[in-house]
Amino acid sequence: MTLLMIILAVVGGATLSIQAAINGQLGSHVGVLRSAFLTFSVGALITALLIFFFEPKHAVSLLDVPKWQLVGAMFGVPYIVVMVLAVQRIGTAVATVAVIFGQLTMSMLIDNFGWLGNATIPFSMNRLGAVVCLAIALAFIYSSQQTKVENRTEPDPVREAN
Repeated sequence: MTLLMIILAVVGGATLSIQAAINGQLGSHVGVLRSAFLTFSVGALITALLIFFFEPKHAVSLLDVPKWQLVGAMFGVPYIVVMVLAVQRIGTAVATVAVIFGQLTMSMLIDNFGWLGNATIPFSMNRLGAVVCLAIALAFIYSSQQTKVENRTEPDPVREAN
């Protein structure tokens, strides 16, 4: 079951990269906030249909949970807006790795201190190594991208078509 969850998380991450690339293009044509609005509107509609047809009944409603837990719904907005802006300027790969670096760093803090009602998972040298490796990966991806942009002499037909 753990392997399946890891695979699903990898697939989820892949779909976020696809979404970022598409939203970056859309945002450059219709605007950042309109692109974000479309993302949330379509997402809300699809989620509402999934709830209606597939969500089992729960003893607790959204109105019964601690109010601070409802704040989590707002954190998607800055993510989408930042990604639409960032992908247009630094590309999908750099933006995605930067987001993952931020996610990894914050998730380790949440784990270590047990913030937000989560189980405590102590910080370790292995976890520090993971953050350092991801920071190095971000630097390599960014620097290789800069080299290609500086050395590009031919127009990119895919970018020209858009």
